[in-house]
Amino acid sequence: MSGINSDRTNFVIVHGGWAGGWAWQRVVDRLHDLGHRAFAPTLTGLGERSHLAGVGVDMQTHIADIVNEIVWKDLNDVVLVGHSYGGMVTTGVIERIPERIASVVFVEPFIPGDNQSFSDLVPDWELDGPLTDAPPTSPGDYVSEADRLWVDAKATPQPTATLTQRQRVTGAYRNISKRAFVQATNWDLFADMARKYEQEEGWTVHRIASGHDIAIDAPDELVAVLVEAI
Repeated sequence: MSGINSDRTNFVIVHGGWAGGWAWQRVVDRLHDLGHRAFAPTLTGLGERSHLAGVGVDMQTHIADIVNEIVWKDLNDVVLVGHSYGGMVTTGVIERIPERIASVVFVEPFIPGDNQSFSDLVPDWELDGPLTDAPPTSPGDYVSEADRLWVDAKATPQPTATLTQRQRVTGAYRNISKRAFVQATNWDLFADMARKYEQEEGWTVHRIASGHDIAIDAPDELVAVLVEAI
């Protein structure tokens, strides 16, 4: 069977921790309306796949989730998008299949160095047991309080090994020709990273007035950034 031929751009989205593809549905719908192909698979053990959570699920499982999504659907020239924890996964995917990635968009991302895990980047987090509960939200974290309550109701515990397993990073993501970084201005955690990449050649930095979950708070503004990454 030959690969898929299409003028449409292939977007593959890696959602954040404790979430699922559901968190990006507003963006996916908008991309489809613009005629693109957009995929936001839920990582193993989370969301509608929470019944698969277990001690055998680790960072390499999540990387394989996205690699297989791309390979088995014959996707090339992919705009790969990683949000928050999904930045860890995105980095690992590019290590595996850089030839299939045309652009990468890191949205409020954790990006590991070599031999780092998520827990290394967030060292004060208490990680104990096979599953780690979603961090609590607070009023004001989302533009809409109804959205915050919706997210809290959908968040699922995450297999702890996905947060503690270190990964091999050569920096392959830096070789992707088109790289973008998106910061939410209502959330200061990634402001220093945004300023850092602003000074590095090959990066485009975007700032959007929203909370950390930009895909929920400001889907139209985020879609405009993603389309620019084509």
